[in-house]
Amino acid sequence: MTQAHASRHLILFIMAAVAVMALPILLQMTGSNSWVRILDIALLYVLLALGLNIVVGYAGLLDLGYIAFFAVGGYLFAMLGSSHLSDTFPAFAAMFPAGIHLSIWLVMLLAAAIAGVVGMILGAPTLKLRGDYLAIVTLGFGEIIRIFLLNMDRPINITNGPKGISQIDSISVFGLDLGQRLTIGGFTFQPVTLYYYLFLFFVVLAVIISYRLERSRIGRAWMAVREDEIAAKAMGLNTRNLKLMAFGMGATFGGVSGVLFASFQRFVSPESFSLMESVMVVAMVVLGGIGHIPGVILGALLLAGLPELLRHIAHPLTAMTDGRLAPEILRQLLIALAMIIVMLLRPKGLWPAPEHGKSLNNK
Repeated sequence: MTQAHASRHLILFIMAAVAVMALPILLQMTGSNSWVRILDIALLYVLLALGLNIVVGYAGLLDLGYIAFFAVGGYLFAMLGSSHLSDTFPAFAAMFPAGIHLSIWLVMLLAAAIAGVVGMILGAPTLKLRGDYLAIVTLGFGEIIRIFLLNMDRPINITNGPKGISQIDSISVFGLDLGQRLTIGGFTFQPVTLYYYLFLFFVVLAVIISYRLERSRIGRAWMAVREDEIAAKAMGLNTRNLKLMAFGMGATFGGVSGVLFASFQRFVSPESFSLMESVMVVAMVVLGGIGHIPGVILGALLLAGLPELLRHIAHPLTAMTDGRLAPEILRQLLIALAMIIVMLLRPKGLWPAPEHGKSLNNK
């Protein structure tokens, strides 16, 4: 790369960074806090998609139960960052009358570790499965977690069942409560804007980790397993440990995302971790470009923001049909049509990797 190209790339990077940092402030100044909230949710989906990309994109393992790790992180912080356990168990009430309210940073480490262990537990019985069979088993695992969360309110109330857990703590960074407004120089930052910058930090950190993994010996080994597992095993790679490591590493991203989601929403329930959420995250990875980090980010941003953009199209179409088709149904229909058209025109994704090799469908 010449010095001119390097300078041009640096200028583009700086411009993009300034735009990303200024975007929520500009939206807030226009009175569109709802759009800032959509950006927050989109960044959480980017974090989830980057984690799933390790499993699907690098190791070639189709995981349809990835949302279970999201639920593990969310419910862990919901129980340790609220008064739920103290309200339910007298022993906790005696030690923590107002609730445990553990530091979110400690809970984040616990969530990453527990989700990683759960991911390896999931991976252990699926080591000899591939393709559709692996997808079915992981799908069942995700549904098992959701059903457990839905029914673990009796005989001992652990998850509060379908009611969910509310009044969860917001995040504090160096004494700054992100759940409260912050005024600097006459400008007031809303909580959704403060959370945006926190989520952006974690996304940047996840991108750095993903790039480092991709270029590491482990990343190259994962890609060898993805391209041809038999050949990788013949070359002396321990495919069993590599698969378990991929499941565990990808799950840690999901656990951290769940903690951030619970603190942002301040409420979790089993409905937030349905099968459709898993399918949506997989679609983000496939739509953007399997194994390509910029493509995965693009796919996550598009599928997270597209429903809200199509909401403005769905309402006029509903009026044209005299209300026969509800806006939600039309919105889902338009999303499905958009995805079908994109995959027909760009079967490898909107932004595929330059050298992707053999696709998962050919295995």
